[in-house]
Amino acid sequence: MKTKKQLRKKFLILRKKKYFDVPSEKFNQLINYIKRRYKVKKKIFIGLYYPSNYEINIFKVLKNLNKSNIKFLLPKIQKKNFLKFLEWDERDLLIVNKYGIPEPFKKQKSYLPDIVLVPLLAFDRNKNRLGYGKGFYDKYLNNLKRLNKKIEAIGIAFSFQKYKNIPISKLDFPLKNIFTEKGFLK
Repeated sequence: MKTKKQLRKKFLILRKKKYFDVPSEKFNQLINYIKRRYKVKKKIFIGLYYPSNYEINIFKVLKNLNKSNIKFLLPKIQKKNFLKFLEWDERDLLIVNKYGIPEPFKKQKSYLPDIVLVPLLAFDRNKNRLGYGKGFYDKYLNNLKRLNKKIEAIGIAFSFQKYKNIPISKLDFPLKNIFTEKGFLK
């Protein structure tokens, strides 16, 4: 079995080689799911990620969601690799963090997301996620779980990022589902 480090290297290269632009209509299933799942909430808080390093451009979800009852959030890295999700509008200026990823200014208001769309390098049929190795999302999501905050985490990936068995540890947060350009993982 390959180590997480070996798999990260493999899937970074693979994603760069096989990357393609996913058309907006491919996100309709995800958008419809969010609308149905959270239709009774007055305000829905959706944690996004800023697509970088050949990740799926999740911003295409923005175009087809009614923004009147939705607040989009982007992560900001805090001390000790913790995340905080801050309010974000596509017109807001962002600053580039030490990893080269744009994030909101600190003065934006923070919220706890209802749903987090999580980037990943690889996934398996059990909805295990291989991240970049710093534990940002795992720490954040596990902390919310400990606080009894019901949060839904959906991994976003290309279908070619599927791997037979991702090595996992007790610190890894289990995803509710995986969404690819082909729809939700069956």
